[in-house]
Amino acid sequence: MEMHEFRKTFKSAIGTSFHDVTVTTTYNTLVQILGDPNHGKSPDGKINYEWVVTDKNGNVCTIYDWKEYRDIDFDENITWHIGGKNSAIENKLAEYIEEQIELM
Repeated sequence: MEMHEFRKTFKSAIGTSFHDVTVTTTYNTLVQILGDPNHGKSPDGKINYEWVVTDKNGNVCTIYDWKEYRDIDFDENITWHIGGKNSAIENKLAEYIEEQIELM
């Protein structure tokens, strides 16, 4: 299996969207893998935490909780949505997170 690598970025996530790719893990696990989130609660309350990351080719992805509408426990398993410009890059981010969890 090809090892993917993603890093937190401050690039714009404009143009990314959700294509039915998710990963289930905890907030604390994502912090261990990706660092602190880029963004906290969205003005409309639909997102509590969001990370913006890029792969080695500069492809931007987001990972965020969607419509939890509540404070989440940092050790609670949540289904996180992954956004990108296509499902291929989103699947690579999901695989990367799963690979990192296996290494923990």
